[in-house]
Amino acid sequence: MRCAHWRRVPLDLAKEAREKSTAKYIDRAVQCQLSTHNEGEHFGLLTDAGAYGTALWLRWHGANEVELVVLPDCPVAAPGPDGEGCCLFADHAKQHTWEDALEEVSCTN
Repeated sequence: MRCAHWRRVPLDLAKEAREKSTAKYIDRAVQCQLSTHNEGEHFGLLTDAGAYGTALWLRWHGANEVELVVLPDCPVAAPGPDGEGCCLFADHAKQHTWEDALEEVSCTN
């Protein structure tokens, strides 16, 4: 399950994010994309960073610590020939995004 923490994107960082990417629109708020956690850093995806295999993230910890970071994409994919790729960044904590999806799928009919 995904973390339930959200963060408004400060106007100065939204402007900076638009300047660093080809995106014309940056969300005003982002949800942490990591698996459920209450402590430590949170990461909300803003947009692709422009360079292949990287993305621009909003990283925050607490009420006042917030910054833009460019992080490389996670290279791990689900097992199998059609394995879905992880939508997070390299060396992230906890589960890959495709592992979260497996938990949400019901095996009962």
